[in-house]
Formats: sequence, structure tokens, C-alpha cells
Amino acid sequence: MIAEQAARVRLILFDVDGVLTDGKLLVHADGSESKTFDIKDGTGIVWAQRLGLTVGLLSARSSVATAQRAAQLGITLVHQGVQSKLDTYNQIADSLMLDDADIAYMGDDILDLPVLARVGFATAPADASADVRSRVHWVSQAKGGDGAARELIELILRAQNRWDSVIATYLVQNQGQPR
Repeated sequence: MIAEQAARVRLILFDVDGVLTDGKLLVHADGSESKTFDIKDGTGIVWAQRLGLTVGLLSARSSVATAQRAAQLGITLVHQGVQSKLDTYNQIADSLMLDDADIAYMGDDILDLPVLARVGFATAPADASADVRSRVHWVSQAKGGDGAARELIELILRAQNRWDSVIATYLVQNQGQPR
């Protein structure tokens, strides 16, 4: 069932704080904040986009750091500071003309439950709240901000028989190189 759900995914939406980050904020004296993002998650997001999947961010908080990270990764579907994640999710699905079954979402807290209940492939990082972990289709072995997004992307790409093309890209670059 997991492989079937993952094979159908065309859009992967991520919550940010607690999913792409560890959920901690470093607030500086000037009021600015810092977040830590995992490079492996970013690499996976780039691969997913190169292979034709759409990746988006859906966050209740607004953050300059999130906007900057999205820009670095080429993510243009970014919704921050949303009042209702479900309303925004509905707008995204409608604008992209996707069915719920075509969408995966990774969330970590109860604020994410309305969207997790709708999508075709509901997922969570290992350290998501128990109320979330008990209600999703799949839970990563990795924590938020520590490779959970990458693990999900690999799962989806493997289910869609696209992962070997990622590996092949790097093996081809090494052909003919002395060892």
C-alpha cells in the first residue's frame, strides 16, 4: 500500500519547522532568527524537482530564513504565515489540478492534522507528535531537520522507478576516472 501511494505522488508538500528543521529557533538580540536545514533534505528536494515532481512548503509561520532556503533550492510553491493550512492546501491542489491521492504531505504537529487527513500519502518525521505519528501512512526513521524529507523523497522516487536514474547520474560522472 505504501509503495502504491508513493508511486502516485506528483506534489510533495512539507511543513517547515519540525520537518525541514529540528523545530528550534535561534532568536538573535536584534529580533532576527536562525534555523538549521539539513543539506541531505535539500539535495533530495533538488533531485525530486529535476525528475518532474513539484515540491512546496506550507507553513503557519513566516520566516526570512525559510524564504531564503526555498530560493536556494528553487522551490517556488511557498506558502508562509497561513491562517489555515487546509484552506491553503485546497487552493494549491485546485490550482495545480491535482487530486488528494496525487499529493504527499509531511507534517509533525497537530496543526498539520487537517492536511494529513486529506492527502493521499500522509507522512511524518520520527520525532513528530504521537497524535500525528498515529494518524499518518508512513513515519520516517529520521527526525525533522535530520534527513526525514530526504528519506521520504527517496521512498517516492524508488516507488516511481526513478531512483536508479539519480544514482546513474553520479556513476556516469565517475566512468573512466582512475581509482
